[in-house]
Amino acid sequence: MTTSATIQRAQRKQREGEVIASRMAKTIVVRVERRYSHPRFRKVVTAYAKLYVHDEKGAARVGDRVRIQETRPVSKTKRWRLVEVIGRRAEPAAA
Repeated sequence: MTTSATIQRAQRKQREGEVIASRMAKTIVVRVERRYSHPRFRKVVTAYAKLYVHDEKGAARVGDRVRIQETRPVSKTKRWRLVEVIGRRAEPAAA
């Protein structure tokens, strides 16, 4: 039985990435980049992961830089939620 003391939870993973799709309702697709040294050839390799993210307010658009955080499963594929929009994609000037 727990007392009134606060329970310490583990820190949840956070990632930064670029929104590559936002056509679904309350869902965005984020491409997260991971760079690591190849174990045999020692060359820096860039790997990408495509993550489905819950965006409750529909704040993110394609091209935006976002910060996401892992969470409990929201649906079959969504395990991440949007924390904040870091930067907006620069819109081209109208001619």
